Amino acid sequence: MSEEQLKAFLEKVKADTSLQEKLNEAADADAVVEIAKEAGFSITAEDMQSSTAELSDEELEEAAGGTGTQWQRTRGWNRRPC
Repeated sequence: MSEEQLKAFLEKVKADTSLQEKLNEAADADAVVEIAKEAGFSITAEDMQSSTAELSDEELEEAAGGTGTQWQRTRGWNRRPC
């Protein structure tokens, strides 16, 4: 399932600085999906969007190396849900 793939990808990102760097350079959701695919994960932009309500800010920050990626910051990944 894609949700499981996304969670596994985020776990890998926590431990992999090269993936963190690639995500920091990702311009949009499609770029993030491609980075995940290159790392062996099958996720979609929709998976990422739906997961933001399920993952805490702390989980997202950890996955992004504590700073959040440019894509995350511009798309609101690091904001708390209303």
